[in-house]
Amino acid sequence: MRPFSYARATDVATASLAAQRPGAMLLGGGTNVVDLMKLDVLRPSALVDVTGLGMDRIEHDADGGVRIGAGVRNSDLAGDAGIRHRFPLLAEAVLAGASGQVRSMATTAGNLVQRTRCRYFQDTSKPCNKREPGSGCPAIEGAHRDLAVIGTSDSCVASHPSDLAVALSALDAAVHVRRADGAEQCYSLDDFYRLPGTTPQRETVLEPGDLITAVSLPAPPAGVRMRYRKVRDRASFAFAVVSVAVSLTSRADGSLIGLSAAFGGVAPKPWRARAVERALQGRRPDAELLRAAGRAEFADARPLPRNEFKIDLAADVLAAVVGDLGEGAVR
Repeated sequence: MRPFSYARATDVATASLAAQRPGAMLLGGGTNVVDLMKLDVLRPSALVDVTGLGMDRIEHDADGGVRIGAGVRNSDLAGDAGIRHRFPLLAEAVLAGASGQVRSMATTAGNLVQRTRCRYFQDTSKPCNKREPGSGCPAIEGAHRDLAVIGTSDSCVASHPSDLAVALSALDAAVHVRRADGAEQCYSLDDFYRLPGTTPQRETVLEPGDLITAVSLPAPPAGVRMRYRKVRDRASFAFAVVSVAVSLTSRADGSLIGLSAAFGGVAPKPWRARAVERALQGRRPDAELLRAAGRAEFADARPLPRNEFKIDLAADVLAAVVGDLGEGAVR
């Protein structure tokens, strides 16, 4: 490992100022940053520890919404009684990720900004536009089976690894950010993440000195049912080949009053399934319609030879999840 300095921030303003220094990085649980430092992928000159800033609380609103501090540990989030009762989808997604040991250290903000597990990004002997802009993307011609099929570009086909972020997308979460100049801004998950385009090294709207302070969720509608399902190559400590987060409400006849869905493992960011939502709104979908809607979501996909299967897999998982939740909506 390369030499670096370490400091514990005592307040948000100090943390922001320290993080603006060239080469400085913020440190939460360290479960991703430290790994990448060991691989020589990240080379910070300074780490600014933000775990002592008091952003580690889960605050439930009287109306049923919730505000989750940036420093809340993943294990505490999954174990919170209010989260498990009103947002079970969120708890399911957290528990589907990593291991118990990692979840006890990883933070909410750190989870959202974790870096891709693309093997070319993590291997400094290989070129990677995300790591070294302009060097190339060997994954396009190489090992891309686990990478993205939609939202990609000629510069990058990496997929986003977070389970939590997929669930938050389906739940209409907002990310609260304190800008370096002290201004407070709020972003939807869609707006928080950037697609690679020609600048894959820029993954979010964050600039040096910006801090995520919290994530908030609106109150779920009455009668909502929700689920997170993850397809992976082994039962534990594996990233999603495809994942689906669904929240829905339906009438007694099975027609959908409201539906929100997001896919993971298929894009450079959590992929909100807007086409699926439009196609199924007010419908009483059967399995065939669900699969068709799922495939239509990927109309603009650019799959590569060894990951094209993800499109049909995502459609099948969507149909299975909505079928499980629909209580008669799918026959």
